[in-house]
Amino acid sequence: MSDRIRAAILDLALQRGRDKSLCPSEVAKALSADWRPLMPEVRAVAAATPEIVATQGGIEVDPLAAQGPIRLRLR
Repeated sequence: MSDRIRAAILDLALQRGRDKSLCPSEVAKALSADWRPLMPEVRAVAAATPEIVATQGGIEVDPLAAQGPIRLRLR
């Protein structure tokens, strides 16, 4: 599943472009109707994907340590 998540993150991020971000839930929803259980893995895969940066309030954060909503974008 990690490969599918990574591909979905990169695909959505590339569609948005470098100046836009996406919510991790968009990735989970693209992969499953029952998307909520995927959220921890989406964050973990995002953390391990060098091309992706996670932000919270416009500041770069660790997607595994951040509490609350985050955004993902191309580095």
